[in-house]
Amino acid sequence: MKTDIDNFLNYLIVEKGFSANTKEAYHNDLCQLAEFGNKCMKGRGDQDLWDNFNRQDMLAYLLDLKERNYAVTTVVRKLAAAKSFFGFMIEEKRVRQNPTDNIESPKVGKPLPDAITVTQVKMLIEQPTKAGGPESKRDRAMLELLYASGMRVSELIGLNVQDVDCDEGQVRCFGKGSKERIVPIYPQAAKIVGEYVNEVRHRLLRDEAEHALFLNRRGERLTRQGLWQILKEYAKAAGLTVVVTPHTLRHSFATHMLNGGADLRSVQELLGHANISTTQIYTHLTSEHIRRAYDNAHPRARK
Repeated sequence: MKTDIDNFLNYLIVEKGFSANTKEAYHNDLCQLAEFGNKCMKGRGDQDLWDNFNRQDMLAYLLDLKERNYAVTTVVRKLAAAKSFFGFMIEEKRVRQNPTDNIESPKVGKPLPDAITVTQVKMLIEQPTKAGGPESKRDRAMLELLYASGMRVSELIGLNVQDVDCDEGQVRCFGKGSKERIVPIYPQAAKIVGEYVNEVRHRLLRDEAEHALFLNRRGERLTRQGLWQILKEYAKAAGLTVVVTPHTLRHSFATHMLNGGADLRSVQELLGHANISTTQIYTHLTSEHIRRAYDNAHPRARK
């Protein structure tokens, strides 16, 4: 049982290029599914779990998740993990039937992303300057780069020193599935990141073999949790009453770009969205941009 899960997870990494975060999520989901499956197998004799896990068992598992009040998005992910796993098992001829066949995922309503105003972003980004010290310069560079590029938090903490070209004003990041993209950054962000690299990073560095761009006080790559804690403290210091997460700056970047006149396809490329439908969620927040585009384009609106 465990070997089947491990083989599948290795397949996701090697063949499909899935991220370590996705692998970990699928590992937890499939272990939970296996635990439920073992309960289903009791009373059926000594049978192979996966080959005898049937459609009714799968439906019972989904019902169990619902009764335990799992979020719809979580149920969707767990079902996706099961579908992908059993598809792999069919290809490997480890099972004779796919218990997830013709089971549709629950519908997930796409929530509007939270964004903060340009003024609030400015207040947040300027907070580290008030603190002083090498770590505050690192924090200012991180916040400035997050808002300048719209990167995911995992992409930011995954950056190495060579991924940022401050002279050219661009950053190379690796998104979902290790897909590489080059994102331009505005001069102020390039200047501040450059100052961190040239003046501060070596003071945090403990091991010359460490290539991570952003380091913690132990000289190691900063973690997602570390960045979240840093951001939370600065949001509080700025007096922001809204909840601010690392993803908030990504949402704000997209919203402000569209409101500033950027086209949807360009924002899609900058965010690293595989499908433009993912980017279109931001159009609900850009009424000013839509109005301006209408007034500029419609022949009767210009009279």
